[in-house]
Amino acid sequence: MARQPRDTRAVGRVATLRSALTAWLGRPLADFHLILAVFGLLTAIGLVMVLSASTVESYTADGSAYAVFQKQLVYAAVGIVLFWIALRVPLRRMRYLSSAAILFSVVTLVLVLLIGTKVNGGKHWIRIGPLSYQPVEFAKLALALWGAHVLVTKRALLHQYRHLLVPVVPIALLMFALVMVQPDLGSTVTLMVVLVSLLWFVGAPMRLFGVIAAGILAGVVVLAIGATYRLARVLSFINPDADPDAAYQAKQALFALAEGGLLGKGLGQGSAKWRYLPNVHNDFIFAVIGEELGFLGCLVVLGLFGLLAVIGLRIAMRNTDPWIRLVAGTLTVWLVAQAAINIGYVVGLLPVTGLTLPLISSGGTSLAVTMLVMGVLANCARHEPEAVAALRSHGPGRVGGLLKLPAPEPYRPLGRRKPGRPSTPPRGPGRPTGATARANTAQLMDERRRQRRPTAQSDPYRPSPRSSGSRRR
Repeated sequence: MARQPRDTRAVGRVATLRSALTAWLGRPLADFHLILAVFGLLTAIGLVMVLSASTVESYTADGSAYAVFQKQLVYAAVGIVLFWIALRVPLRRMRYLSSAAILFSVVTLVLVLLIGTKVNGGKHWIRIGPLSYQPVEFAKLALALWGAHVLVTKRALLHQYRHLLVPVVPIALLMFALVMVQPDLGSTVTLMVVLVSLLWFVGAPMRLFGVIAAGILAGVVVLAIGATYRLARVLSFINPDADPDAAYQAKQALFALAEGGLLGKGLGQGSAKWRYLPNVHNDFIFAVIGEELGFLGCLVVLGLFGLLAVIGLRIAMRNTDPWIRLVAGTLTVWLVAQAAINIGYVVGLLPVTGLTLPLISSGGTSLAVTMLVMGVLANCARHEPEAVAALRSHGPGRVGGLLKLPAPEPYRPLGRRKPGRPSTPPRGPGRPTGATARANTAQLMDERRRQRRPTAQSDPYRPSPRSSGSRRR
């Protein structure tokens, strides 16, 4: 018996693997399990890299190599609790509470300007004892949930610009203004991403995005000119040799990536954290990943964020509830776009904006809120129609039983309310009511029955119209 060629066997194996992967992705809870896997891997990578990147700065500032890492662990524990709460809370209740969330966000954005702590020339945090809270991070999530609620509620009127834009765009512009006053250009860009995603997924006309793009460009130019350090960053991006001090951070990030090579120097063996690269455990942690884990480590991180993009959009496509579809798509674009901006300026493709790498960079509120967002996405995955049917018929499964998750409610579209009984006609003046009306109705029915009976003068042998008709048939 002749052996099959190697090419034929390789093609057969690829086909078998492809069919098995397709069958696994067709399972009801595939998206939910993939979201959990991506969330766990990115969180683990983030904790390890924060520990590696922050040891030198922690020891220099506090005398302990684990000071920053301990804070990161505390916020990660808070974020895991928020992730679990987001999995348990029904999505209908989240939608109901979105109005309160947007009001809370606007109030805290005002408060941070009044009582916030000023760090590095900006007021971004509200400090409560040893903890700090950055209101703009939660404001992004609130805008996504509330904006989706308003647009879905008014979806029958969205062909009119006044219903499409009001009140979502004015509230978003108010939030932009409050964040720009802090000032925080990176968070303003992220809020713009959330607004544009909402309008895109709801089907806004393309001419509107042209106007928004022009407004965003004008706003970025104004912000860049309005602050000396931001203008220096933009000019150093255009011409790095014009201002070596402003381009120092971006150049050091490129040097760290170049020294990593294919496999990297090894975990904890990087030199960028020895005060050569400022903010190495915050905004530029991707450079440490490239230096210590090499190109393959960077490729793993990029692959995880790419997988997050595919899963999030798949969750949006497979849901039937329009609010869940809009929320899932918007949150996915927000997280992936923020990661793309962070990685873009680390590798020199974008000017430095100061955004963190989701789930990986060191940060308190940003880490906790990102975990909350991942919990909302996982909850959306459990509300896919096939997932709802499987969970309600076969039980919560191993993961759901371990996390004590309730069964999701199926989507019920709003319909016209049918009355339980025929409504009574309106009573006009002089219309009989009560016993008089019932007596009149009974008398009318008796008269109709007497008219149907044959009288003495009529011919009893003459067939009735009904019987004659039946004979003709």
